[in-house]
Amino acid sequence: MAARIRKAVFPVAGLGTRFLPATKTVPKEMMPIVDKPLIQYAVDEAIEAGCDTLIFVTNRYKHAVADYFDKAYELEQKLEKSGKQTQLDLVRNILPPHVRAVFVTQAEALGLGHAVLCAKPVVGDEPFAVMLPDDLIWNRNGDGALKQMADLAEREGGSVVAVEDVPREMTASYGIVDAPEFDGRSGLVKSMVEKPAPADAPSTLAVVGRYVLDPRIFSLLETTRPGKGGEIQLTDAIQQLLAEQPVSAYRFKGTRFDCGSHLGLIEATIRFALDNEKLSASAAQAMRTALDELGVVER
Repeated sequence: MAARIRKAVFPVAGLGTRFLPATKTVPKEMMPIVDKPLIQYAVDEAIEAGCDTLIFVTNRYKHAVADYFDKAYELEQKLEKSGKQTQLDLVRNILPPHVRAVFVTQAEALGLGHAVLCAKPVVGDEPFAVMLPDDLIWNRNGDGALKQMADLAEREGGSVVAVEDVPREMTASYGIVDAPEFDGRSGLVKSMVEKPAPADAPSTLAVVGRYVLDPRIFSLLETTRPGKGGEIQLTDAIQQLLAEQPVSAYRFKGTRFDCGSHLGLIEATIRFALDNEKLSASAAQAMRTALDELGVVER
């Protein structure tokens, strides 16, 4: 059996321009889904998978993510004096005691591959996860996506990339894998193509924001030439890794919300509100009222 992942890398240096003006002061990773920011959902998923070191690759201007995981002494004191123990526990227990957060600065925005490479001094020579908080993956009645992938990597060795089916007309928006022996849940990757035209795509299995990677990826990233826009693509390094060791594509159990888009953020908020014990009935009624006022026919 291969070594279990203990470290997860979160590239959070992006500017989130799709959500301007909100992201002028609030990082997109801090956008809330009901009562938790996006980054918290990704962190919880990493901890469930067994990670105890969380590495946030950020830029020198973004402090909100670090502040969120730091202690808030004044707030805690006020909650304690007010006897608001439930809220105090929420603030104090954002991370379990055994989990540490490490922050690494990405000096220049040179792509996802470069962001992952920035984490090399902290990760060292062991397998690790990469998680993109924009992709909120929810598995209501089972293990999170990263735990599913970590179990596969530990059992079979090699690296694992998360995939999901996309419409063929959307392949130009994703990295697409060619996995000839894909069995419906997993299969070895033969090749990866970054954003192919629909006619050129080897499949409709798109890589989404979860990876379990062998540390060899760092050496490959160091020699990967910048592509379009001068960015170092993680996909290009994984393509090189395929020549040396197995990489599996894994179709996770669960639902992915693309919270890097307005619609995805709205869809996630609706689903989590409807699943919230305290909010479900009220949220459903509010949605019915809004649909009725807009003259939308429910089906």
